[in-house]
Amino acid sequence: MSLDFYDVELRAHHEHLRAAYRIGRGDEVVDIACGTGLTTREAARAGAPGSVVGVDVSERMLERARQVTAAERLDNVRYELGDAQVHRFDPAGFDVAISRFGTMFFSDPAVAFANIAAALRPEARLVLLVWQRREHNEWARAIDAALGNAAQRPEPGADPFSLGDAEATADILERTGFDGMRFEDVREPVLYGHDLDAALAFVRGFQDTSAALASLSDGEAADAVERLRETLAAHYSDERGVVFDARSWLITARRRR
Repeated sequence: MSLDFYDVELRAHHEHLRAAYRIGRGDEVVDIACGTGLTTREAARAGAPGSVVGVDVSERMLERARQVTAAERLDNVRYELGDAQVHRFDPAGFDVAISRFGTMFFSDPAVAFANIAAALRPEARLVLLVWQRREHNEWARAIDAALGNAAQRPEPGADPFSLGDAEATADILERTGFDGMRFEDVREPVLYGHDLDAALAFVRGFQDTSAALASLSDGEAADAVERLRETLAAHYSDERGVVFDARSWLITARRRR
């Protein structure tokens, strides 16, 4: 499975994030959970001659990010391996922090956002995409239905919907040094590609899905995989590929003075 599959999946939601960056010439930017670096490279082009630091916990993702960044001849980008919850950022070193679906997995969101706030200059901007609640995302409900009783609820720190409650998330941000929070309701599809087998492999790689399948006997797992395939096939068309409805929050805020 290509590491760039996530960029394809999230393309429609990504466009809303990109429109909200508002990165100025010379801005110093940090990209939280940067993955393969698409958002990092966009920020680097927008902010040059300012620089961008992309941080991620996956060395495999960062290796791909470095390869593409070198191929695009961007010399104002640096990638660092680390968890943004505890990573040692330069204090008050950034004008903008961005993240595309990368801030939902902190074991302690308050600690994480306090650490991010400490890395930002007064009135620096925070721009995030996070999933809304599970029940508002067709793709999650459909996968749960296919898995049946085996559907797993993630442990704290592994929940892609942990910031889906706007009121609770705004409270976390307010307590950790941010103000001016705004939540834009983004309703766009997610695309799992134009190949059913590739889409199935991608969905089986989701942490919740793989945990659910691992909890079943071989026969039960095979039945669940077949139900997953049928679910994906029901959302397939020649024109669009495998598509599900999805809802996210585009969150913007500022570092308090």
